[in-house]
Amino acid sequence: MALVKFKEAYPDYRNSFGDSDAIPFDSFNVYSQNDEQIGSVKDALIDEQEGRFRYLIVDTGFWVFGKKVLLPIGMARFDYDARRIYVDGLTKEQVEHLPAFTDDLKVDQDYEESVRSGYRPLAAQPSTLPGTQSVDASTQPLTGTSAMGASAVDSTYDRDAYSYDRDHALYNRNEIEDQPLRLYEERLVANKSRVKTGEVAIGKHVETQTARVSVPVEKERVIVERTTPTDARAAVVGTHDFQDGEVARMEVYEETPDIRKEAVVREEVQIRKEVDHETVEAQEEIRREELDIDTQGRPIVERSDRPGRSV
Repeated sequence: MALVKFKEAYPDYRNSFGDSDAIPFDSFNVYSQNDEQIGSVKDALIDEQEGRFRYLIVDTGFWVFGKKVLLPIGMARFDYDARRIYVDGLTKEQVEHLPAFTDDLKVDQDYEESVRSGYRPLAAQPSTLPGTQSVDASTQPLTGTSAMGASAVDSTYDRDAYSYDRDHALYNRNEIEDQPLRLYEERLVANKSRVKTGEVAIGKHVETQTARVSVPVEKERVIVERTTPTDARAAVVGTHDFQDGEVARMEVYEETPDIRKEAVVREEVQIRKEVDHETVEAQEEIRREELDIDTQGRPIVERSDRPGRSV
């Protein structure tokens, strides 16, 4: 039965499984019965044939100098609210003697048997954690297997005939014990989304019209006046008088209109936006679950209504 890493089998597990409590990777820490942190969960090994969880890969960090070990799934007690996993009776010394796990390690039946031989004496002990049930003690170490921490494999161990059902306490979880009672309530979640409601485009076009303009102009004209002197007197006539060809000249000017077209900036247009603020109110009916405690007899029940406190 080949074992594969869960993250390699399901690389997109976060999107596939969401926030399911059945997938506790990267968020659960492992604690001993003395509330001492052992390490943190990094991955898991699943049975490729049956798709069942068999081991959690626990990185012990500074607790045992960065050693990684395998924790059989049946030995883990989950506290989903605290994001913790508790292991009954496990001590630091026992973890130090567990077989180390590396990413390039080939997990075969012989390696698994060395892991199982370390946990079987622990699984046979009754649970000492508050609120837990005793582990089925009918699972006993194989004949001739070594005590906790030994890595030797029993000579009578038949790797081809082994079944995980033989070590029920190691590989089967107590679902009743691990499953918490969850109270749900509905909440109104208000979000905003930006949507396009329209578009404004400005452009220009050419219109043609007839323009008229008046330009006053001046023109010179020559006026020839002939008059008779009133004071007639004798003129001195020289030798050059009474000759043909004598001419008197006067230049004449006039204004001509100079009309042409030129383009000028008539006005400028700018486009901008302003934001108007308003509040949108919504009203919905929401539901909330409350805890009902039904007791029989005369039990003593301590209850707290504050979240995070046990009932």
